[in-house]
Amino acid sequence: MQMSDTRQIAATPAEVYAALLDPDMLKNCVPGAQEVTGSVAEGYEATVVQKVGPVKATFKGQVTLSELVENTSLKIDGAGKGGAAGFAKGGAEVRLSEKGGGTELSYDVEAKVGGKLAQLGSRIIDGFAKKMADQFFNNLQASLEGGQEGEPVVEQDEEPKKKGWFGRSKE
Repeated sequence: MQMSDTRQIAATPAEVYAALLDPDMLKNCVPGAQEVTGSVAEGYEATVVQKVGPVKATFKGQVTLSELVENTSLKIDGAGKGGAAGFAKGGAEVRLSEKGGGTELSYDVEAKVGGKLAQLGSRIIDGFAKKMADQFFNNLQASLEGGQEGEPVVEQDEEPKKKGWFGRSKE
């Protein structure tokens, strides 16, 4: 599964780059992250709890940063195992450029899953992967632009209100 996107962030490329290397910022931005420890040089250990369709799992894995070009680009690779749920691995190539007094952040993401997760079907997995990437970059953007410190913008289990037949929300 592959996807690409671009977004404008009201912060300098140096601020965005530094945020992408900070384990505390990563913990705050990754939906479902329980713990992120380590360093850029040695890589990070992460624990993430996620629910994909009917499958809920705690993934423990490694995140490595490579191809670091200060304030310009980096590559993020991660792999985690969720026990009986299976595994997930993926990576993102992130590019930063100064634009309009802020930063234009572009990314290409690739994700793969196996085990029970792979049995859910590509439509569910693709939708989930896109949602995770969008939440991560939305949380990063909100944190850099003055969102509440340490709180993700979108909760991982947040669901939209369901609408009744006549367009009214069910409460």
